Amino acid sequence: MKEKKQYSDFFAHETAVLDPGCQIGKGTRIWHFSHIMPDCRIGENCSFGQNVVVSPGVTIGNNVKVQNNVSIYTGVTCEDDVFLGPSMVFTNIVNPRSAVVRRDQYVDTLVRRGATIGANATVVCGTEIGRFAFIGAGAVVIRDVLPYELVVGNPAKHIGWMSEYGHRLHFNEQGKATCPESKEQYILKSGRVSKL
Repeated sequence: MKEKKQYSDFFAHETAVLDPGCQIGKGTRIWHFSHIMPDCRIGENCSFGQNVVVSPGVTIGNNVKVQNNVSIYTGVTCEDDVFLGPSMVFTNIVNPRSAVVRRDQYVDTLVRRGATIGANATVVCGTEIGRFAFIGAGAVVIRDVLPYELVVGNPAKHIGWMSEYGHRLHFNEQGKATCPESKEQYILKSGRVSKL
């Protein structure tokens, strides 16, 4: 059985491929058959499951959890505390064709702090996923998602709001809600949620 390999500040399984020029933060763990390409930056205390690909130029913050079979393509930025579910998909070209080279036409995608993207979801390039947004499993995101917004389906549609602890928020007549776990309070005003 193959074991993980210890580097100076992080761990990588010996089947993982780490290209020269990638930056990997302290405490990060990289598992079987993952490929970390040159010129990407990975923060501290991240976790990469099996068969993950991180392309050149990608920036990943601290404490990001990437589950199995996720490819993070050039043009994607994930801030701190992001969760990427198993087999979720990013794109980076709006109109790909096999016979047309568009490497100079990558479109950026930004995933803000604390956002969750569920298993098998697809995020079409050019979108911004707001802080602590929650993308349901299998959703196809084709527009920006607001902070704390919960979206599901194809195309992804708004069905509610989520707390920073990942619980559905239920607002009263005054537009206030309380997270059942953290007891933190939120307010819904003008179609946007913020924490009190």
